[in-house]
Amino acid sequence: MKDLATPIIAASLFAFLSPGLIFQLPGKHHMVEFFNMKTSIPSLFLHTVIYGLLLILFFVILNVHLYE
Repeated sequence: MKDLATPIIAASLFAFLSPGLIFQLPGKHHMVEFFNMKTSIPSLFLHTVIYGLLLILFFVILNVHLYE
């Protein structure tokens, strides 16, 4: 049996947490900006930290599995 939760969750979080795609923390003019399609170095760092924390939440704390 293959565990499909890892690649599905990791890929979807990576896509949705790209800075500027849906939201950007911190934004250029406001703390949170939506759908601006721009990025900055602080935003890249913060989105990387959020991505890592969500991966830890799903795989270590919640122990999510989806078997084929």
